[in-house]
Formats: sequence, structure tokens, C-alpha cells
Amino acid sequence: MTSGPVTVDDEVFTTEANTWVVGDDEAVIVIDPANDVEAVLKAVDGREVMAVVCTNGRDNIVSTVLEVSADEERGDAPILLHRGDRSLWRDYFRKLAKDTDDEELRSLEPDQYLEEGGTFEIAGIQLEVLHTPGFTPGSISLYGESDGILVTGGTLWRGRPGSYGGVYLDLHTQLNSITAQFGQLPADTRVLPGSGEETTVGEEADRWESWYSLQQAGAEEEE
Repeated sequence: MTSGPVTVDDEVFTTEANTWVVGDDEAVIVIDPANDVEAVLKAVDGREVMAVVCTNGRDNIVSTVLEVSADEERGDAPILLHRGDRSLWRDYFRKLAKDTDDEELRSLEPDQYLEEGGTFEIAGIQLEVLHTPGFTPGSISLYGESDGILVTGGTLWRGRPGSYGGVYLDLHTQLNSITAQFGQLPADTRVLPGSGEETTVGEEADRWESWYSLQQAGAEEEE
């Protein structure tokens, strides 16, 4: 877990984030290398990074991807993001290009765009891409059926839908993603969230109905 700033609608929040490193003694996939490059590379521990997967395009994640993916000896690992978060990616790197006078960053794109149903396989673990918009338009989760794991990024955290500072970009869509994509998964599926402690699908399913009150409260505040 690392701590650092994240920007949402021009407001900066300090947040704690989880990075998940999946693989074996030789090679890994790095999921959400947030905030602290040194800490992420320490966890990688010299193993080959086969891919850097971003579950969303928030700046606390995309700010580290170039350094984490870089490998002069073996070749840089591909960086993957859902196309729905392309605008967040471009906003970050265009600002970085201006701040650093590096015009190449202005046109930088992810190496590959993730799509619903796509899969990764590393060390015998297969992960399926689930498009779970709401936290951001291009938020994704990764489901490993055979290993009973679900990496949820910002979509689902222990006890609540993911948010920074209690700000929800599109709570209605986020809740629909949670119920539609996760509702039929086994109750004992381990949830590995983008922030906070691990939980299970079954534990969170018991709370889902109560989260719609967050949506109602938000609507009342706008009136």
C-alpha cells in the first residue's frame, strides 16, 4: 500500500492505494502501480514485468507507468488501459508535457486498450477483463475464476463503492457495474481492492442495497 495525491475534478485528495503484483519467480503483471515507483519496483524484485495494467486512468496510477514498465535489457512492458479513460490519460500527459517541455509526452498513448472479455495469463493464473464503469468511464476489474480472485480497482472497496473524498463521478453507473458484474460470482471470491483491506464478494453483497442510499443522498443535495 502506498500514499499519494490524486486529482478529481481539479480537487486534490490524499489517498492510500494498493498495487497488485501477480506472477511467479520469473515474471509478473503489475496492476495499478500507484504513487511510489520505488515501492512498486521493490515488490517486483527484478522479475520481468510482462504488462502494466491500469484499472482506471486516475493520475495517481498513470503517473508511475512509464518508470515501472521501463526495462532497457528486456524491452519495456506494454501499458494497458481501457479506452473509456483515454481522456484522463491524455489530460495527465499533456499537462506533464507542458510542465517538462517534453512534447513527445503530448501524443503518448497506452500500448494497448483493454476490452470486456479480454484475458491475461501469468504463472497459470488467468484474469478476465470486466468493464466496470462508474468510478471512471473506463474502470475495469480483473476476475480470476480458477483462483477465486477479483481485482476491483476503484469500483469496489471494503464496505463501500470506491471514491476519493466521498466524491462519486457516476454512482448510479458504478453501483450497476457492481451488481451486474459481481452479483453472480461465488460468495467466497476474494476481492482485492484498489484501496483498503481485502474482502469477499459475499461480504460486500450483504451491503449492496444500503449503498443506493448514497445515491439518494447525492440527489437530494443537488435539489
